[in-house]
Amino acid sequence: MKNIKINLTFDAFTLKKPAISGIIRKCIEATLAAEGVTVPCEINVLVTNDQGIHVINKASRDIDRPTDVLSFPMFELEAGHPPQDWTPYLDPESGMCPLGDMCISLERACAQAKEFGHSEKREVGYLTIHSMLHLLGYDHLDEGPQKAQMRAREEAIAAEIPGMTRN
Repeated sequence: MKNIKINLTFDAFTLKKPAISGIIRKCIEATLAAEGVTVPCEINVLVTNDQGIHVINKASRDIDRPTDVLSFPMFELEAGHPPQDWTPYLDPESGMCPLGDMCISLERACAQAKEFGHSEKREVGYLTIHSMLHLLGYDHLDEGPQKAQMRAREEAIAAEIPGMTRN
């Protein structure tokens, strides 16, 4: 997909890894394609550690602990039904749709990869897909249909990306 601007920031040089950057970009592109989003978009991604995401989680959600990923959608979109006309969502200066921001704890992703028995690359990719779906209107506030819908999309998108198998 063309015209995707991914602003990828690592809050510490020690977190910057080429494989991580590559899988984040690949998963963002794959999620947009799978969801039928063809409009030029911009996504901001911060890769941090548990301490960094803890601060953001406390400030934004008043939850005093680290988490694996946080998503901050710019718009309230309908899950699985991207707008037919994106014009109202476009930034007039750039002509792009600023979908929102995500924050990933690489420290938490590495721990979860070990816990779940798959690669760090797969875990970071899965968290990226999860966050992108949030930016596109998906949620899992309930433990029923919403969560099932989101999990099904995550797995379907991950299955289409090389290197995203569970093992």
